[in-house]
Amino acid sequence: MTKEMQNLALAPVGNLESYIRAANAWPMLSADEERALAEKLHYQGDLEAAKTLILSHLRFVVHVARNYAGYGLPQADLIQEGNIGLMKAVRRFNPEVGVRLVSFAVHWIKAEIHEYVLRNWRIVKVATTKAQRKLFFNLRKTKQRLGWFNQDEVEMVARELGVTSKDVREMESRMAAQDMTFDMSSDDESDSQPMAPVLYLQDKTSNFADGIEEDNWEDQAAKQTDPRNGRSGRA
Repeated sequence: MTKEMQNLALAPVGNLESYIRAANAWPMLSADEERALAEKLHYQGDLEAAKTLILSHLRFVVHVARNYAGYGLPQADLIQEGNIGLMKAVRRFNPEVGVRLVSFAVHWIKAEIHEYVLRNWRIVKVATTKAQRKLFFNLRKTKQRLGWFNQDEVEMVARELGVTSKDVREMESRMAAQDMTFDMSSDDESDSQPMAPVLYLQDKTSNFADGIEEDNWEDQAAKQTDPRNGRSGRA
């Protein structure tokens, strides 16, 4: 075990690249190893098993966090928030469900990062309800062409996302009004990150999860628990 791995913390501190190297160096678990550890945690409350499960999955948090780089938020903070989601997933993971931990954890990792984005990116301060958050996170992805939606597209998007046509128009206007500002770089020349998104939230089926588990992780996650009320439904 390298010194970097020995000193690996759940929150990136100091040199971010060193943290990422250490996270990537931690051995991945086989399905049998993962199940054995998950059973120890689930049935015996074994905290060492929980620690190993978390550390062996930190690389996946880094992978997910990189998809949010376009928001101009510190990568270390995105990783830290994702790690919180990973820890929640490990605590709630049921090895009897029959999916790999990474497939279940993606939901929790992204949920925590989404909440962080919502707290820290100016335009989404208007997204105060679950429906508005869903609209914001999916509006760019559902656009079929550049420019404004026509009325049929507005109505289609509204139906798919469970909001009104007026909600779609208002959110589109807010996003369009901010695009020029949010695509510009910071006045601080030392900061190479854009001020706000040029890359919008990725689709839920991340490549690394697809490669490890082809099952629908979101449906499986819904069978387990919700952070608030026991049902999957977190935006």
